[in-house]
Amino acid sequence: MKIINPATNTVIKELAPETKESVTNKINLLKEGQREWQAVPVADRLKVILRFGELVQANLEELAALLTLETGKPIQQAINEIRGAHSRLVHLEKNTEKWLSPEVMTEGATREHIEYEPLGVIANISAWNFPYNVGYNVFLYALVAGNAVCYKPSEFATLTGLKFEELLLEAGVPENVFSTFIGAGEVGQYLLEADLDGYFFTGSYATGVYIATQVAAKLVPVQLELGGKDPLYVMDDVADVKQAAINAAEGAFYNNGQSCCAVERIYVQEAIYDAFVSAFIEEVKGYKMGDPTSLDTFIGPVTRPQQIDLILSQMEDALISGAELRTGGYKVEGAGNFITPTVLTGVNHQMRLMKEESFGPIIGIQRVKNDAEALQLMGDTEYGLTAAVFSRDKDRARAVLEKLPVGTVYWNCCDRVSPAVPWSGRKHSGLGATLGYQGIRAFVQPKSYHLRD
Repeated sequence: MKIINPATNTVIKELAPETKESVTNKINLLKEGQREWQAVPVADRLKVILRFGELVQANLEELAALLTLETGKPIQQAINEIRGAHSRLVHLEKNTEKWLSPEVMTEGATREHIEYEPLGVIANISAWNFPYNVGYNVFLYALVAGNAVCYKPSEFATLTGLKFEELLLEAGVPENVFSTFIGAGEVGQYLLEADLDGYFFTGSYATGVYIATQVAAKLVPVQLELGGKDPLYVMDDVADVKQAAINAAEGAFYNNGQSCCAVERIYVQEAIYDAFVSAFIEEVKGYKMGDPTSLDTFIGPVTRPQQIDLILSQMEDALISGAELRTGGYKVEGAGNFITPTVLTGVNHQMRLMKEESFGPIIGIQRVKNDAEALQLMGDTEYGLTAAVFSRDKDRARAVLEKLPVGTVYWNCCDRVSPAVPWSGRKHSGLGATLGYQGIRAFVQPKSYHLRD
């Protein structure tokens, strides 16, 4: 398996993918190790996980450079991701023992209480776009809960995945409690066919549905963190049109738009539409695109080269239907998977751009008359991950946000995740929740005790 630098299209390294035999052998070792790991007190497991966090921070520059090398993420954004992901460690330090400790429900002749047991050996089939954030959300929470983990990184972030294993073992996680499974879809299929106790996937809707149907007969927990077509609505009473445009542009183009919660479509009330579009385009034109190892680069290469064809096809479909290209819209010639950040106006919901997930540096901005029209358009999607409203009036914004079937809403902000609250999707955006106390409890199962002297 070739690991390719998307900024140059050169081969970084070649790795041998897992075989069915190696997958089976690793899982057998994990089953043995999990029983011993479960017996370790929660407080001691937590100390190991916190030590891992310290090692990551101590090696931050090396890890960020590796992340940039294999995914093309601009180096400052790679640093930001690793630093930001540490909030998961802080959350676990404060909350793990609280949410995994036994709970006494009734006292009396019969004492009733609940204990929380790990699921067992779980598969974490992870993503490349934010491997620290989405990885930590699963494997750190699973480990601290007493599970063993089959960690399958995306083939586009394999070297980072191997670093996770190296540092976890150095921190004190036993070798037979966390294993990295190297490979593409075939290796993922081996995991689906294995006798595991839970499946936790981050990625596309189509793959999520496939995983859920493949393992349905096992009746084990399946959690899916899938994509989105996240809307942002700017009301005419917004405090600062230019600042709203700056925030919306960052929400759309940070990490090249390669985020499940990136802003993927924008609706602007007609009274401020022209001013917003002008400020938005000015901001986007100011983004520096190029070498992702440069600290001032904001737009790096697209990680997966095939995504460029999707982005360009969505643009062409919109242009044929009457949209106007305001900036960008072409693949940069030469080495690397570079495409200019693309902004279209005059868009509508007959265009694929406003309906299909883009997962790349392209955005459509649509004019709306009022809140009712914006609400109808924001809800016109099969996805239900996030939605944002920019307005001076909290009650007016809330009146829109509370009607949308999404897992997360934002008022005067967008494209952010906090470990303090659950991260969940509705409809085609997924099943289950990570983060919050729900994200700790996702990796355990309750056992009820009825005890009579």
